Amino acid sequence: METTTTLSRETEIYNDYVKEWKDKGGKVVGYSCVATPVELIEAAGLLPYRIKALGNSDTELADGEMSLFNCSFCRACLQLGLDGTYDFLDGLIETNGCDHLRAMFENWQHRKKLDCFYYLKVPHFYRDDSLAYFEENLGLLKGLLEEKSSVKVTDEALDEAIHGWETVREKWRELSALRELDTPKVTGSEALALEIKGSSMLSGDFVAMLSRFIAERKDAVGTKPAARLMVCGPATDEVEWFEEIERLGAVVVADVLCFGSRAFVTAPPASDGSPLHRLAEAYLSSIFCPRMYKEYERRRDLIRETARRARVDGAIYLYNKFCDLHGVDSVIVRRDLEEAGIPVLVLEKEYSAKADIGRVKTRVQAFMERIGGVA
Repeated sequence: METTTTLSRETEIYNDYVKEWKDKGGKVVGYSCVATPVELIEAAGLLPYRIKALGNSDTELADGEMSLFNCSFCRACLQLGLDGTYDFLDGLIETNGCDHLRAMFENWQHRKKLDCFYYLKVPHFYRDDSLAYFEENLGLLKGLLEEKSSVKVTDEALDEAIHGWETVREKWRELSALRELDTPKVTGSEALALEIKGSSMLSGDFVAMLSRFIAERKDAVGTKPAARLMVCGPATDEVEWFEEIERLGAVVVADVLCFGSRAFVTAPPASDGSPLHRLAEAYLSSIFCPRMYKEYERRRDLIRETARRARVDGAIYLYNKFCDLHGVDSVIVRRDLEEAGIPVLVLEKEYSAKADIGRVKTRVQAFMERIGGVA
């Protein structure tokens, strides 16, 4: 099946969907952080495109702009920005997710001089004054998108886009329920591949893809896994890592990843207020990232609830070397999960380092033996 195979970087970054959109005269706006309201981009008649590296290990050009002590995922994305792979983008939206991400975007903009570039400032906590600040920033972004697209973002258009992405999140919850069955009908690698494909689609087409996949799988006979695992951590688009873990007999029945289920936990917008205010409130109240350093208890509760609901045997906290946020976060998450009776394996790796796969597989095998699974 198309979505179960390892994604090809050459064909999936500038894929047929995006090519067709561009051939029809459409414009594409890239973003990276889940705090970026894609509804605004879609309401402006633009295609939101989440930046990905899909296992790119070449960072030669990026290494001239960023330190080797920066996250290798950010350097891999920057490389693709500098070598022309992402030349189909008509704009970029930067967020202050972390210093590595900012360095990636700012060097990208410095070298490419994109006409449409916006730095979306996202507060680090959720309260009345930070919400007002975030809404003001969304208003400025809305104005820029209207200018570049020559499309007025009306309240009706924004409400329609909000409804479209809410439907995506509902479908994702249906998909997650199939992963969490005693005999899962969807694997973690399949779910991640679907999310990667959908992150360069309009909401309606993403919903259609998820609906087709769910319809195909809901009556299938699942397989009882040797171990039920949850993977936590930052953005990772490396489907092959999930495939390697699942080849050992385990199934990643749940995840709390930035490039994964964490992208779909945005709260439904409230019914009161303008669409822009409701969008700002929904996003800022649902950022379960270590950058929200005053929101740890909520993030911990989300991780514990996800583990409980999926009945996991253990959790793997997987992050890239030099990812300061998640390196620190892994310590406290491990403590709190193990206090709740959930064994945790913390793995630090380089992005797209094939040499790391054998080492990591050995550690996952040993972890599965520890929690009672047979690798």
